[in-house]
Amino acid sequence: MRLVRLIANLGYGSRKQVAAMFREGRITDPDGEVLYADDKVEHADVRIDDAPLDPPAGLALMLHKPLGHTCSTRDPGRIVYDLLPPRFRLRSPVLSTVGRLDRDTSGLLLMTDDGGLLHRIISPRAQLSKVYEADLAEPLRGDEAAIFASGTLMLESEKTPLAPAKLEALSPRRARLVLTEGRYHQVRRMFAAVGNHVEALHRSRIGGLSLDGLAEGAWRVLDAADLERLFGEQA
Repeated sequence: MRLVRLIANLGYGSRKQVAAMFREGRITDPDGEVLYADDKVEHADVRIDDAPLDPPAGLALMLHKPLGHTCSTRDPGRIVYDLLPPRFRLRSPVLSTVGRLDRDTSGLLLMTDDGGLLHRIISPRAQLSKVYEADLAEPLRGDEAAIFASGTLMLESEKTPLAPAKLEALSPRRARLVLTEGRYHQVRRMFAAVGNHVEALHRSRIGGLSLDGLAEGAWRVLDAADLERLFGEQA
């Protein structure tokens, strides 16, 4: 792939804008030597304004989503893309969220431009566990764990029961819930089905991958070891 197209696909600008960057001498190798549009160099050996290129196509990252941000690209309010470099929104292939966390849910969010990886993560066959901590409006009754684990709980407007889920009481009004599904507002609707209301919700883990101290609003690129953990150890 020609350098102009490669850099444009990473969101740095249109091909015309990237061509102008070459003319201005802003694109160099690690030693500061100016590169030209028809040069053949490795991705890792390209610098723009002395900074390495963003990761190539196949990017996967984890983000610690704060409350108040949506996973949409069109929402008029705060969106998760605001927490990333602006050019990430212009990448081709598109950088997409892997599933969604609603505006009032914080925690671990995965994003990727690799369609195969995205579908592998969300596929029911993957059986990737997702761990949530929920703060509740009312104290737990004591029978929720058995109901959630039964595999018979039916949510309103659904035609099939939920897969068994594991609940652990952390305090009278706080619970940890482990799911292997990702239905719309599932945790909130599960607690509503047993007469409770979720006041705060946080996702701490997907598969074997957790936030590991990643600050709220921060993100980092996933490497091969991260992806191995994601599909490896389960909660």
